[in-house]
Amino acid sequence: MKIHEYQGKDLLKASGVAVPRGIVARTAEEAAAAFEELGGELAVVKSQIHAGGRGKGRFAEEPEQPGVVLVRSADEAREHASRMIGNTLVTIQTGEEGKTVKTLFVEEGLDIARELYLGIVIDRETSSPVLITSTEGGMAIEEVAAETPEKIHNEPFDVVDGLTADQARTVGESLGLDGEAMENAIELFPALCRFFVDNDCSLTEINPLVVTGAGQLLCLDAKVSFDDNAMFRHESFDGLRDLDEEDPAEVRAGEAGLSYVNLDGDIGCLVNGAGLAMSTMDLIKLHGGEPANFLDVGGGANVEAVTEAFRIILDDSNVKAILVNIFGGIMKCDTIVEALLGAYENVGITVPLVVRLEGTNVELAREMLEGSDRDIISATDLTDAAQKVVATLGA
Repeated sequence: MKIHEYQGKDLLKASGVAVPRGIVARTAEEAAAAFEELGGELAVVKSQIHAGGRGKGRFAEEPEQPGVVLVRSADEAREHASRMIGNTLVTIQTGEEGKTVKTLFVEEGLDIARELYLGIVIDRETSSPVLITSTEGGMAIEEVAAETPEKIHNEPFDVVDGLTADQARTVGESLGLDGEAMENAIELFPALCRFFVDNDCSLTEINPLVVTGAGQLLCLDAKVSFDDNAMFRHESFDGLRDLDEEDPAEVRAGEAGLSYVNLDGDIGCLVNGAGLAMSTMDLIKLHGGEPANFLDVGGGANVEAVTEAFRIILDDSNVKAILVNIFGGIMKCDTIVEALLGAYENVGITVPLVVRLEGTNVELAREMLEGSDRDIISATDLTDAAQKVVATLGA
């Protein structure tokens, strides 16, 4: 689950992490009032969407205007907020469709001496979280990694012990910190690592982490994502979710207990089991097709959930064919066929449908398919299924 910058900063502040003062605004007048309340000569008006690159992004209707601007008066804050709110911001992470800005964050201006990069993710190689830092703050870390990897420092840390003071000092030295900034780092880096672990984050990214003229370290940006599988431990986070920022089909699937990710292809996939779903998509691509989605109905889905899965797939206008791949264990093959036949009646399947079944009650399921009068293409194995569904598109 992703959250907005201002929400991430609220959580960081509550965890003892230093962040600049800022005020949320949802109207132009609120933005002007926020500038006055902050009381400085300079402020930053930031678009709040679930995507990075906002400072370099451009609004669809005003391509010369970025998604983050400096303002020096309440009138400037009001003027920029008027054009930003309700407009579509396009960044490198949103794609050309962009995202509509509904909320702004007005933040105090700072005396910035340096900009650094800091991120925390799970490192599969070390099976631990890792603190990633770089002197190249404010830039896309992917570009830094590709062009100047020597400027990136990785510091794995233990989930129980956290980042130690010695590790924090090592990281600070790699960033060229000293004096007051180093003392700040020895407190800030472990605090951010504790925040990551305690809140079951999948990502905590501060870009940039700034060093002020006085040597203070502050989180000038905050991109925070949580592990969906751990949200049962954090019920208070439910209110942070912004459904307007999520794919409607993915939200709908989640409400039905389905794991769904929208993709760019034209072959809809309905599979049980995440590993089998990934293999199914790989084989579709191997044989010249493009999957339109990842959809795992899970092991315990009922007829209603599977029927909803068909509805979600068919609501995607890009879908030109569907591949159903079921290995019956907990999920019985006849349940899938019952839902499949029901979908013909209740949803209306108007695209070619290829079905591969194996496992629990597979013979019964095959009899049900053969006894129906539906135009369903049966497949003997996964390779056969992938070849047949791609063939229906004339590939």
